[in-house]
Amino acid sequence: MSELTTVARPYAKAAFDFAVENGAIEKWHEMLAFATAVAEDATMAMFLSSAETLDKKIEVFMNVCGEQLDDKGQNFVRIMAENGRLKALSAVVALFAELRADYEKEIAVDVTSAVKLTKKQQDNLAKTLEQRFSRKVKLNCIVDAAIVSGLYIKAGDTVIDGTVRGKLDRLAHALQS
Repeated sequence: MSELTTVARPYAKAAFDFAVENGAIEKWHEMLAFATAVAEDATMAMFLSSAETLDKKIEVFMNVCGEQLDDKGQNFVRIMAENGRLKALSAVVALFAELRADYEKEIAVDVTSAVKLTKKQQDNLAKTLEQRFSRKVKLNCIVDAAIVSGLYIKAGDTVIDGTVRGKLDRLAHALQS
């Protein structure tokens, strides 16, 4: 996967920079996601790996994508195809999404709790985390009764373990040391 990421990074950066310049971040994200879905379709993937000529592959790919890709999007996909990089489209979309989240100052936060959080609790938590991370927070709430009580929060590389299960595990480890 890291090889695909390395290959995809300049394409994602170029697409993102172009989207920012033209005020079309959402549109480009949708176009790239659609092109990725087309490229990952089993029938299309088999066709793209066939012995057909590059021009024929590009023509069929563009016909399938149809109006979902504007002229600039088609040119972008055509360049990727000419360079043999269509397999990296999924990595391009993932990197584009990261660039978009960073640009929009947004961070996805996974919150695991023993019981379902109320809307008010989610709003309060989001507000607190927005202050801590200085970004807009998008909560992904998960319920896991195994944590007993409290919250387990993961945002990127940051982990906040305020669960009873975590405290018990740390206490057991300290007692064994």
